Amino acid sequence: MARAEDGTFRPYETQIDQETAERILKDALRGADDGELFLERSRAETLVFDDGRLRNASYDAAEGFGLRAVSGEATGFAHANEISEAALRRAAETVRLAVRDGATRPAPGPAPTNRRLYADSDPIAEGAFGPRVELLREIDAFARALDPRVIQVSASLSSSFQEVLIHRLGGQIIDDRRPLVHLRVSVIVEKDGRRETGSAATGGRHELSRITTRESWKALVREALRVALVNLEAEPAPAGVMDVVLGPGWPGILLHEAIGHGLEGDFNRKGTSAFAGLLGKRVAAPGVTVVDDGTIPERRGSISVDDEGTPSGRNVLIEDGILVGYMQDRQNARLMGVAPTGNGRRQSHAHMPMPRMTNTIMEGGDSTPEALLGELRDGIHAVGFGGGQVDITNGKFVFSCTEAYRVKNGRVLGPVKGATLIGDGPTVLRHVRGVANDMALDPGMGTCGKAGQWVPVGVGQPTVLIGGLTVGGSGD
Repeated sequence: MARAEDGTFRPYETQIDQETAERILKDALRGADDGELFLERSRAETLVFDDGRLRNASYDAAEGFGLRAVSGEATGFAHANEISEAALRRAAETVRLAVRDGATRPAPGPAPTNRRLYADSDPIAEGAFGPRVELLREIDAFARALDPRVIQVSASLSSSFQEVLIHRLGGQIIDDRRPLVHLRVSVIVEKDGRRETGSAATGGRHELSRITTRESWKALVREALRVALVNLEAEPAPAGVMDVVLGPGWPGILLHEAIGHGLEGDFNRKGTSAFAGLLGKRVAAPGVTVVDDGTIPERRGSISVDDEGTPSGRNVLIEDGILVGYMQDRQNARLMGVAPTGNGRRQSHAHMPMPRMTNTIMEGGDSTPEALLGELRDGIHAVGFGGGQVDITNGKFVFSCTEAYRVKNGRVLGPVKGATLIGDGPTVLRHVRGVANDMALDPGMGTCGKAGQWVPVGVGQPTVLIGGLTVGGSGD
């Protein structure tokens, strides 16, 4: 999506000259505090190979615009899949209904940047359809040949390319082209009538070829099989209040859900977050530093600019246990009297932006993983997580473990299954007793939902020792 040399927008084989778009936008935002015209074209392809055959092959293409006018806490928003002057004018009439009368001067646009965190090549255009199907078939065969206990294999390969153009008043044009790829493998193993599952995934904002090399996908298959075989030997998890060591990388999803959402600006402005009104206060144990960083090159949650045109940033949220900031879009930042942080994200042109996480990370500390495990008298080492539920207002969560181990007197005894971690984010932060020096990012598989919108995200953390979590299980 780009401007032609004559200044005409031609993102979807339509023609809207820049002067017309600017005139309509100016009319729509007359008296508003802020707003923009967001144009998008996106394509997505997903292949699913399951039980020895191609089960699903889908290709989706979408295009359109979203026009938004913001006035105080009110927002007027209209969207359409048709890019035309008539559609834009109808949208302008709609969004003006939310704008109060007055001589408000719109907020200045974001500072421009030439930074690109990922290549602008379309991963769907890499190669033909047939070789991608054959790749999944090869993954299936390789997994089955690795171990006779493998009875079922599922592999999915997806790629997408989103092109956005944000038109702000004064002729400011901000564009971004966002590739995204993802490969996931799941296996089911069986022994003596018992079945268990293991899965592994990888991805990011880069070429599809990065994750389809033999070295890459074979490592993924072996990891999925390893997890499944571990669970095949696992005993029922114990229940009770005990200390827990979280592994590095993907276990940061607990940080994302139980703590990250509570640090988004809209919840704090409205006073519905457990962290509302606590800026400058201690909310975590010393040594705990949490950042949201959308600037890490090629990561799944990274964005060169957010969906309002603000450059992404490395935003420190908690520093050595002290709450120092929230994640902000433009509207909530203005209402709270602070600067936007590059966290205004939306699922598509048909959605309004809101404060969302990018890559949410707990930074490493001074301890070692071995030392933290050595402190466990009777507890759980949680290495992998599946689904969970969180209440944003109080941070209460329930998370299921996909890979976990029983630890007694500093010794890892063996794997356990059916473990769930129960607690609340604010308490977890205060009960952190150790942070290791092995911070790792997740392999590139996170997707975050909020208010019905889904966006790709990343997480990361080191090994962390937490005291006094409730563990749900059926064992002794």
